[in-house]
Amino acid sequence: MLTIEKVLVIDSVKEMIMESTVVLDKTVVDKLLFAYDSEKSVLAKSVLEKIIQNQEIARTENIPLCQDTGLVVCFVEVGRNLHFDYDLSEAINEGVRRGYIEGYLRKSVVAHPLKRVNTKDNTPAVIHYDFIPGNELKIHLAPKGGGSENMSALKMLSPADGREGIIDFVLKTIKDAGGRPCPPLIVGVGIGGNFEHVAYLAKKAIFRQIDDASSVMEDRLLEEELLDKINKLDVGPMGLRGATTALAVKVESAPCHIASLPVAINLQCHSARKKEVTLYGKKA
Repeated sequence: MLTIEKVLVIDSVKEMIMESTVVLDKTVVDKLLFAYDSEKSVLAKSVLEKIIQNQEIARTENIPLCQDTGLVVCFVEVGRNLHFDYDLSEAINEGVRRGYIEGYLRKSVVAHPLKRVNTKDNTPAVIHYDFIPGNELKIHLAPKGGGSENMSALKMLSPADGREGIIDFVLKTIKDAGGRPCPPLIVGVGIGGNFEHVAYLAKKAIFRQIDDASSVMEDRLLEEELLDKINKLDVGPMGLRGATTALAVKVESAPCHIASLPVAINLQCHSARKKEVTLYGKKA
């Protein structure tokens, strides 16, 4: 029987919380630097420079990239050979709790959406599970900011709307959002499935590596076209115009009903905070 100690899960999640809210991944920084070099607008260039400086200050002084330290979203892959004698979700949430308390991070979660009483430890996290072969536990974690999340959207298109309908919906969503989701953005697009699954796809899309491309040809071509058209909207960094509205577009698709064409858009701000860890099961 293979297992992973509860304390290891808790400590790993805590460390990911505390690091991801402070250190922006190098691949994202590289995209920002490339955008800065490519940007022609003086104002947009100035905004990008400040974003780049901000992440440098956050890293060197060990302070959060943004005052909004997010609601934690996890995609967890569980090896089928693993056995847990504890509640895995409880362990993940304990790691979240410790990360936010020990990291002195802002707690932004309310226990009920109408009563609005803060849970005071940023739990519970939103956790999605999948099962994989083997003895590994992979935890992908992102403290997702509220500003960009609020500008996300879902629409049940008609199949007759087709590819152009998807493109029009994405462009309108980003144009209408303006500077509120704090561009430059990473844009996650979900296509297919049904009402609830398409939102899952869009969220999963923003967890991908910023410099990868879809293995599905139709999705990859859509990623390329959308990125080009989004950056021609002239929304620009922080909505102040320019050629850098998005750093990347990620498309995830799934089979759907013949009468449906669900589309969801999940926006990620330029503080694209995420971490992942792989833990290995050991004999109990």
